[in-house]
Amino acid sequence: MAELSEERLLAGIPETWWSSPYAGARFPGARSVKENPGLVAGANCQLFAYEVLRLYGIDVPAWRSSELWDDTGRTVRVSEAEPLDLALFNSTENAWGAHVGVVVGEGRVLHLSAEAGQPAVWSMADFAARDRYRTLIGFKRARRG
Repeated sequence: MAELSEERLLAGIPETWWSSPYAGARFPGARSVKENPGLVAGANCQLFAYEVLRLYGIDVPAWRSSELWDDTGRTVRVSEAEPLDLALFNSTENAWGAHVGVVVGEGRVLHLSAEAGQPAVWSMADFAARDRYRTLIGFKRARRG
């Protein structure tokens, strides 16, 4: 998927997704998500990121951030991020409760946070400037195919 440019990746996001509100209670596996799937009713960061991956044919289980970080079967840790890799941020190096976004280009991440309220693309510097996201835990790449 390295050939997917940031411009093409972002252009492929459905227009309605850009107005998806942040909803912390709508996380992967939550009853509210099972009863009302999709992003119209909102999402937390993981749910939003996983839906973006699914849009591009990459399926990730309904993991919370620490489960994602610990997984070695469906994902792999990478040191150099490519578009559609997942980026995990937190105030510490602890993956529990980490914020998850989708790498869209060099040093840029598409994510949904309470602070932004709706999907946004931030630079790595934007994350580093905020206490709650100042630590880049790392990047995960879902195994494809």
